[in-house]
Amino acid sequence: MLVNMNAVLLPAKKDHYGVGLFNAVNLEMLNGIMDAAEGLKAPVIIGTAEILLKAAGIKEVAAMVKSRSEDSPVPVVLHYDHGLTFEKCMEAIKAGFTSVMYDCSTASYEENVERVAEMVKIAHAVGVTVEGELGHVGDNEGAGRLEKPDDYYTDPSVAADFVNRTHVDALAIAVGNAHGDYKFPPKLDFDRISEIAAAVDVPLVLHGGSGLSDDDFREAIKRGIAKINIFTDINKAQVRGMQEGIAAGVNNAFDLAEYEVKAVRKVVEEKILLFSGDGKA
Repeated sequence: MLVNMNAVLLPAKKDHYGVGLFNAVNLEMLNGIMDAAEGLKAPVIIGTAEILLKAAGIKEVAAMVKSRSEDSPVPVVLHYDHGLTFEKCMEAIKAGFTSVMYDCSTASYEENVERVAEMVKIAHAVGVTVEGELGHVGDNEGAGRLEKPDDYYTDPSVAADFVNRTHVDALAIAVGNAHGDYKFPPKLDFDRISEIAAAVDVPLVLHGGSGLSDDDFREAIKRGIAKINIFTDINKAQVRGMQEGIAAGVNNAFDLAEYEVKAVRKVVEEKILLFSGDGKA
């Protein structure tokens, strides 16, 4: 069943477990994610991000997820992640996404507040939830890489003001996390997570989950993280599944799909169990 973000994150915040966001850019990824969530009776967040639209467009992802989750016994959030423009976020809402992240984190603080607050008013009017970002989660490589990441960490003293003025449903924070592959073991600022969690009353989001250790995840959830974004891990898993199928002598895309789905499902199951989300649907 399709729900918005509050339906899965507010219980997770209350009971101290995590819900994974797993981006799906094709049917093999989607089926692996859904098979895992349904098998473990876990709520799940599925979607895409603006930078992933070259693989599958907003309407394609919406149709794919809505079709697969329509008769599912577990709650599924269709989430548009890291929406960088107002126009694309509106396109996602019109296509049936139940949640959007409007990422204005590289703008000035006042502009971030103003733009996100406007999106919240529009989205809430049609039952769609909104995630904002305070501070900035950079990339491990490429144009988004930050030379001094701690300069962009979320300030706990500002977090409450941001939430109160924007009325966001969830807040993505920067505490030493980054997108993509970590070149060196990350060092998360767990005390900062605790301070932010104490300052705001909305669920907290950790981006850049792929590459963190199991202990990192457990401690982050313990400190107040309710939503964890995972893509790199399942992206790599699908490739491994394909390679395993080819090594086994499979020479057609139809039969390779079974290997890809199985590989993605395994990684998602591991994450759901790690986040203690099993049995929460």
